[in-house]
Amino acid sequence: MALVSEELYSLLIPLRDERLIIPRSCVAEVVRYTPTQQARETEWLRDTILWRDVEVPVIAFEALLGLELPGVGGRTRVVIFNPLSGSAHCPPYGVLAQGFPQMVRVNSEVVQLDQSYRVADDTPVICRINMLSEQALIPDLELLEPRIAGALAAA
Repeated sequence: MALVSEELYSLLIPLRDERLIIPRSCVAEVVRYTPTQQARETEWLRDTILWRDVEVPVIAFEALLGLELPGVGGRTRVVIFNPLSGSAHCPPYGVLAQGFPQMVRVNSEVVQLDQSYRVADDTPVICRINMLSEQALIPDLELLEPRIAGALAAA
């Protein structure tokens, strides 16, 4: 009897010094980023853009990791996420990407947990994985989305 390998279509989202990996189904669209007049340069909640007639908060994931914020260039994109909860408290939101996300297929044969990576309690990251010659962080969207909703409510 042959075993069937289950594959998950995923996106590798390039950050400044890291990459995020997420299931393709979490992403609504990838759009070009043009900072608005209200853009914030020092916080993780970086900006708000208009996407499909909806105001979408844009976050810099690097700031949530305690890393230096990236600069904005011609290749900077916003990856628009569908909120997991489907709640009105957290609208669709964007994550700044330092280039175009890459589609990958992952399965248990190519993914291994990076045992050496340690995550701080308040960081919205589940773990880091190794895939062949790549490393990527798996974001904790269930932790991130209430944080976004809280920041929007306080604004």
